[in-house]
Amino acid sequence: MHEIGLCEGVVETVLRRAAGRPVRRIRLRAGVRHAIVPESMSQAFALVAAGTEAASATVDLVTVPARLRCETCGAEADTVDLLAVCPSCGSDRVRLTGGDELVLESIEYRAG
Repeated sequence: MHEIGLCEGVVETVLRRAAGRPVRRIRLRAGVRHAIVPESMSQAFALVAAGTEAASATVDLVTVPARLRCETCGAEADTVDLLAVCPSCGSDRVRLTGGDELVLESIEYRAG
């Protein structure tokens, strides 16, 4: 479960920005190339954040597609399929770019 490794950096960043405030929710934008399973990410976050201000926080994961460019017909499209074929001509001669970002988009704190 590679999500644990990703969460270690995310939790570190969340705690630094929270500066002791209790965290209710985070929103994370992750490129499709990270192949994150949302349920696994939530479990990994809970495990890594245990005992911290973010222990009970929920994770909203937004998957960012990669950009596909067909080398056969030149078509371009967004895709969340890493084994994509061209949606225009069906060719498997495609090049994927992007979809590798990991951004902590927002942190929501608990009132109190």
